Amino acid sequence: MKKFLLLSVTFLFGLFASASAQTLSPLGVWTNAEKKATFEIYKCGDKLCGKIVSLTVPNDAAGKPKTDTQNPEPKLRTRPRLGMVFMNGFEYDESNKWDDGKIYDPETGKTYSCYMKMLNANTMEVKGYIGFSLIGKSQTWTRIK
Repeated sequence: MKKFLLLSVTFLFGLFASASAQTLSPLGVWTNAEKKATFEIYKCGDKLCGKIVSLTVPNDAAGKPKTDTQNPEPKLRTRPRLGMVFMNGFEYDESNKWDDGKIYDPETGKTYSCYMKMLNANTMEVKGYIGFSLIGKSQTWTRIK
């Protein structure tokens, strides 16, 4: 009977531990270290996506709203940066990490594989990479909302 009770308690503790492992959510509004923009991470189907919700400098030198001028597809170069979905396809992996996503950099026109990992409730690591995630560029994002 003691073994059964111990197993039951251990099992329940394991369930609570695994349920609490996904308690940190990236859903919300974030900014990066440069604070050039704010980004909203939201659900898109059963995955997570991200869009640009504000720009510190929303207009170009001519005073017009910034567009996706560096996009490799000419027909997309006139789309506005504000409101642009630049992150998509993120699925929960483990330990507060969302992986298998893509991130687009409108300043260079390049798209990278990406993951997001929650460091705490208001900070996350966003890493874009080509090929292996060991090599790439990480940013720390801070939650605004």
